[in-house]
Amino acid sequence: MRLQRYSGRLKRLNLIVFRRVVGKSMLPTLKPGRIVIATSIYFRLKNDDVVIIYHNGLEKVKRIQSIKNGSIFVVGDNASQSTDSNVFGWLDKSEVKAKVIWPRV
Repeated sequence: MRLQRYSGRLKRLNLIVFRRVVGKSMLPTLKPGRIVIATSIYFRLKNDDVVIIYHNGLEKVKRIQSIKNGSIFVVGDNASQSTDSNVFGWLDKSEVKAKVIWPRV
């Protein structure tokens, strides 16, 4: 068995993630400017969880509407202002970067 060489770079691990909500896609639940706290480890995904996803180079806060075969369908609470899975389709679970733990929504 051959071991990989250490590259000298440590992968950054964020256990707790702080993000500010931008935009109106999660109104009325999360108002623009609201700070959310999320965890990036040890979380199970289920319907109705609010998560931070990384999609097309942007982090987005969305609610999981459905989970099927390792994929998730995410939506914003404000359908008229949200760019979500209704636009870009199902996402792989690996695109979820963190699960919002505060505020409880």
